[in-house]
Amino acid sequence: MGVPLFSIQLAVADLDATEAFYGGILELDVMRALTARGAPEHLTLNQGRGEIIFVEEEAVARAHPLLGERLDEYPKGVGMTIHVTVGDIVGTYEAVLEEELEIFYPLEMKPYGIREFWCFDPDGFLVAVEEQKSRGA
Repeated sequence: MGVPLFSIQLAVADLDATEAFYGGILELDVMRALTARGAPEHLTLNQGRGEIIFVEEEAVARAHPLLGERLDEYPKGVGMTIHVTVGDIVGTYEAVLEEELEIFYPLEMKPYGIREFWCFDPDGFLVAVEEQKSRGA
């Protein structure tokens, strides 16, 4: 696949909760990255030529003390939405409800013919979840 064209790093409170949401509930290919000695543990989510890197807030604050002071100033996800596609939208929606994660928009059929819902991940990042398009579409 080569080197990603872009990476987005998100600071999260708990890597295990993040991994459970993106890898477990959304069934995306989230991987624990091998890290160099002294580097923080992190998760990667590779999609096409881009990736999202999840790093625990404590590690970010240790590495960048001035940034660490700002981690709690603004709600996370304001002005940013992570869009993902899943194979079983109904099962995914039910799993999100079962985990009592906040739903922003409930599951519905959109005018453009795709079912989707929006929710907040365990850290408050806004995630738009849509069903995978059928191959014939």
